[in-house]
Amino acid sequence: MSRRAPVVAIVDDDPRLIESLEELLESAGYSVRSFPSAGTLMADGLTDLDLLITDIGLPGTDGFELRDAVMKARPDLPVFLITGRHELADQERAQGISAFFRKPFDARALLAAVDDAIT
Repeated sequence: MSRRAPVVAIVDDDPRLIESLEELLESAGYSVRSFPSAGTLMADGLTDLDLLITDIGLPGTDGFELRDAVMKARPDLPVFLITGRHELADQERAQGISAFFRKPFDARALLAAVDDAIT
């Protein structure tokens, strides 16, 4: 019996970033589910996810608020934050997450962190 591919959810309002992350993660053997907002992810549910990658700067519920909601619902789910912003306050608020990446980020470093968090 074959094992299912680990499922990585991506939440970002930039379709180009979603597309590039989907290609990267799928090429490494992951199944990817993408969402344009925190609300669409939460409406879909967190049950089958193995890891969440979310942008900080989302319209409506931002990445920090999404992280907090996910940590309440699924404290075992690794959460990675990504951002194009470079404020130190963001890095301080990112405490307690599995990984923090600034755009543009190194694809190999991201894949290594995903592998480490899931296995």
